[in-house]
Amino acid sequence: MASGVTVEVPSDLKVGFIGAGKMACALSVGFVKSGLVHPNNITISDPSSQVRETFKELGVNIAKDNREVVSRSDMVVLSVKPNVMRPVLEEVSSAVSQNNLVVSIAAGIPLSTIEQLLPSGTRVIRLMPNTPCLVQAGATVVACGSAAKPRDRDLVTKLWESVGLCEQGTEKILDAVTGLSGSGPAYAFTAIEAMADGGVKMGMPRDMAIKLAAQTLLGAAKMVVETGKHPGQLKDEVCSPGGTTISAIHVLEKNGFRSTLIDAVEAATLKARELGKQN
Repeated sequence: MASGVTVEVPSDLKVGFIGAGKMACALSVGFVKSGLVHPNNITISDPSSQVRETFKELGVNIAKDNREVVSRSDMVVLSVKPNVMRPVLEEVSSAVSQNNLVVSIAAGIPLSTIEQLLPSGTRVIRLMPNTPCLVQAGATVVACGSAAKPRDRDLVTKLWESVGLCEQGTEKILDAVTGLSGSGPAYAFTAIEAMADGGVKMGMPRDMAIKLAAQTLLGAAKMVVETGKHPGQLKDEVCSPGGTTISAIHVLEKNGFRSTLIDAVEAATLKARELGKQN
């Protein structure tokens, strides 16, 4: 469901990132650009000195270790790879208090696992964002842990809306969200590349073909979002009787375009479930 969130973000909210990869960087930039979080109220930790220097340029604080991030933050964002989540949680567990809201953006790691490794009653929220957060066009779904409050969920939703769309859901659907929007940018990039290849095959310059393909997907997506029309209706509106587009659609249908995308979402969803069981 759409958020419809009207909660105010406290002006002194302190946000910490354990793990400072591209997603953490995108989120930090989004929070600061939106005016929701002051850069001096953001603290990060990361084993890479190069990454730490990149964040320093944003004007945020660099912690000496993960426990310092927890002690300096109201909201602690776990932005580490799934395979290191357990040791990180074991490291910081004794530093986590009832004052901390813990937010995980790691794929496949269930809320129950995070809650078990943190003090009883810790407020935990799990998110599934995607890489277009880097350009403030992300798609994220929020799910609450057993001790999280509605105000926690609304606060997180408000913050993540600064980097794109943010919907509120349940953990039950997060693996499917991973398969659809989490992995989805790669499907779109592949489509852009393939469409551009088609243009090149038919005589277009490569640079122009890539730009046109990318802009076409961007425009089509924007039409779905802004018109509220079903994508099938928009597709029908492009398909003139006996025209070029319906001929192309026939080829896509004949070659299993739809079923291939459905299978791709299913495969990524099942992989996310597998990762959750392994970790």
